[in-house]
Amino acid sequence: MAYSTKTEIYQKIKKPLLERQRRARINKCLDSIKRLVVELQGDENILRMDKAEMLESTIIFLRSRKIKPTKCSSHVAPVNTFRNGYINAVNEVSRLLASTPGVSVDMGKSVMTHLGRSYNRLQQEYHHQQKETLTIQCPHSPASSGYHSDNTQSPLATPTPAFKLWRPW
Repeated sequence: MAYSTKTEIYQKIKKPLLERQRRARINKCLDSIKRLVVELQGDENILRMDKAEMLESTIIFLRSRKIKPTKCSSHVAPVNTFRNGYINAVNEVSRLLASTPGVSVDMGKSVMTHLGRSYNRLQQEYHHQQKETLTIQCPHSPASSGYHSDNTQSPLATPTPAFKLWRPW
């Protein structure tokens, strides 16, 4: 079969070359795995294994070294999630104001100041609610326990949600 274009000739030559390079990279990585497993596991028998057995042995070794994550490290408080989302939204607004033509600097300052004040107000409300929650959960004295001798209900005895966050939607 005669090749009519330079592209076909180039592809005919380049394809086997690329395949050889790919196989060389695979073999180089397999040799690196061999050396690492010998260093970490101390198993000299892996040097005599074929590629498939070596990969299987490596998988078994890695699974035995796997550390399971704890539930506590992945738990993020709803307040932190809200705070991170709010800060990301403020940053996006800031980028948008800076990149929009025709927006005055004074208007941008006033918007950012408003967002900052709103954030501070939300933080203060959250801290106030946290103090109330602690007072309800852990009264310090019998007087603050919410017990009254009359029939009126104590304002501290009424349950309030622990995480009452303002949401913009």
